[in-house]
Amino acid sequence: MSRISLLAAVTVLFSAAPLSAQALAHTHGAAESRMPTDGGQSAFAAIAEIVKLLEADPGTDWSKVNLERLRLHLRDMDLVTLRSAVTSAPTAGGAIFTVRGTGETVGAIKRMTGAHVSMVEMTGGPRIVRTELADGVRLVVTVRDGDVRTGEARIRGLGFIGLMTSGDHHPMHHLMLARGEAMADHGNR
Repeated sequence: MSRISLLAAVTVLFSAAPLSAQALAHTHGAAESRMPTDGGQSAFAAIAEIVKLLEADPGTDWSKVNLERLRLHLRDMDLVTLRSAVTSAPTAGGAIFTVRGTGETVGAIKRMTGAHVSMVEMTGGPRIVRTELADGVRLVVTVRDGDVRTGEARIRGLGFIGLMTSGDHHPMHHLMLARGEAMADHGNR
């Protein structure tokens, strides 16, 4: 490889602007022209998506951006999803979910369910009565209105984690956390 080609390759590799798929295909050959779109681990990929949105928005106030706040929220999501123990029991019009954990999972359960109950209330979802326990929470989730039999079956079918994931507010919520906007942020600063 000539000194000029080596210098050009180093310049391309260390340029401040990320390489496009087309540029990578040109420098590495057509066999590598197809680029992956997933950032790997899900929290990393979610943060990468938010970073792209922030960088693309000329109105981003970088003095308020707080990606650590988003990272901690995503960590809480992981703890609640994968490390909590959930039991359920039927009740008239819905179900009772008891969500327990140990160590740092207890705090994550309390932060996530507290904020989610508020969100469900604002969007007119099912009625939720939340009671804190020493090691987690108890949620009594019942149909607010409409067809009680269908609503009851939906609550029981979704279960705790289905109810936590329902609604289309999560991506916007993540962007707001990263932008440092005032909101219920599950206690993560």
